[in-house]
Order: sequence, then structure tokens, then C-alpha cells
Amino acid sequence: MSNDLDNPDLPDWDPAFTKQLKDTVGALVKRYFRAEVRGLDTFPPTGGALVVSNHSGGMFTPDVLVLAPAFYDRFGFDRPLYTLAHYGVMVGPVGNWLRRAGLIEASRENAATALGSGAVVLVFPGGDYDSYRPTLRENVIDFNGRTGYVTTAIEAGVPIVPAVSIGAQESQLFLTRGNNLAKLLGLKRLRTEILPISFGFPFGLSVFVPPNLPLPTKVVTQVLEPIDVVAEFGRDPDVAAVDAHVRAVMQSALDELAQQRRFPILG
Repeated sequence: MSNDLDNPDLPDWDPAFTKQLKDTVGALVKRYFRAEVRGLDTFPPTGGALVVSNHSGGMFTPDVLVLAPAFYDRFGFDRPLYTLAHYGVMVGPVGNWLRRAGLIEASRENAATALGSGAVVLVFPGGDYDSYRPTLRENVIDFNGRTGYVTTAIEAGVPIVPAVSIGAQESQLFLTRGNNLAKLLGLKRLRTEILPISFGFPFGLSVFVPPNLPLPTKVVTQVLEPIDVVAEFGRDPDVAAVDAHVRAVMQSALDELAQQRRFPILG
């Protein structure tokens, strides 16, 4: 497998910095959310893979800091895990730290480059639209019609590894994405289609800002078996059919996690 550090088209992922982040912030996140990651025993042992997950928890989403430490515990730091992220979180000094930890701006080109290097890439197709879904719809897989991840996996020749997470949408009460309000204010020019409204601690009602602090809800992430797109759908697969299959597999797994969850927040 090629080393991403030798690939000039990739950002400077820093395994030592990533380990430091895992051992400090990752450990804190795991304890705070009583986080569990299941199913990594079925993960492809080598080579590139596109991990496709639902996204939860709003601005303070714990998704990456729950999954990534478990990934590195199992596979070590010779196998980078890149996460596709909105360009807005990559600006300023914080952006440099995030790049060192493996975040890259979400684009087909960046994903293809990372996968081509033999790395694993984590993508949240639903993005902010998904992470701010109403708490009453927390157990619904909704990518807002985005299917680009399927094409990315096909062109890179890598399996799709679905993953589902439950719990973070209870870290506060997400009332609405605010789609209509965002449209009214013309926020699309800022590459956002939502203006979420939530209720939580310590600010009570929040219209995106000020951001409430997350409650210590229990978060469980389930990694599912890899999907070999060509083997299951042929060499010229229907992207919509693959997407429908991936979402159906994820929805079934999320439903199962929801049935196991006895109480909100407590898990």
C-alpha cells in the first residue's frame, strides 16, 4: 500500500499528532458519551475503503471522534483514515490541526486521491442536513438525495462500508433544520441550506448559535459488512439502485440499534 505521506496531492496527515488526539480528546469523548464501536472485525483488513455513515449531533457531532479512535486501535497508524469535511470547518488555524488529523475538504477529487493512495475515507453524505435532523426523526437514514459517494467508490474500485450511529441526536432537542428560514434568508449563497433550531443547555432555544453543549448521551456506532459494488451490482451498476441498497442496509441496522435502546440519553 502506498503511503499517503509520500503523496503530494494529500494533506500532511500526521500519525503522531493523530495518536495524541486519539489518546486525549478521543479518550474524553469515549468516556463522556460512553461510546461503543461494534463490527470492526468485518472491516476490510487492508486497502482502501469508503466508509459511509449517518451524521449526528449538530455542531458538536462526536461521530469522527468515536469511530476514528476505535479504527486506529484495531489497525494502527500505518493505515490513514481520512474524513471528508465541509470547507467551512477547514479555515483558519483550526483547519491546519484538522488536516493533520486526517480531515480533507469534501470533494470527489480529494476522495479519489485518498482512496487511490490505499487509505480509508469516511464520508457523511447527508452532511449538516443529516446532523441537524429533528430528534423525533433521529433513527431515519436521510442523505437528502446525495448519491455521489456511490460513484466515488465505483471509480476508485473500493468497497463501501456502511456504518450507523445512534444517540448523538439526543445530545439536545433538535426541533427543525430550518430549511424554509434558510431559503428565505438566501443562505444558499453561503453553501448552506439549513438554519437549525434546537433546545438545550445552557442557552435554551438556539437558532444555530449560540451552540448548546451536548448532553452526555450514550453513543453506539455499528460498522456493517463491506459491500462489493461490482460483485453485487455488476460492472456498470445503477447508482440509484446501489444507493437505495446502502440506505436500506443502514436503515435496518439503525432500526435494530433503536430497538436495543431502552431510554433516551441513558441508552
